[in-house]
Amino acid sequence: MILINELKGKIRAKGYTQEKLARELGMSPKTLCNKLSKGIFGSDEIEKMIKLLDIKNPIDIFFNE
Repeated sequence: MILINELKGKIRAKGYTQEKLARELGMSPKTLCNKLSKGIFGSDEIEKMIKLLDIKNPIDIFFNE
């Protein structure tokens, strides 16, 4: 289970808007919004977000039980 609020916090902390992050991930803002609401991302998208947002402990956010 992805901790969406934690992820949104990381997005804001790094100065990204959802629109800007969507462009960096190669998707539309609406697609990113849908993925955030469902908490479902592909492994390549997760990997990009880890790098872009400089997430030190990705397991805590993306693979939380």
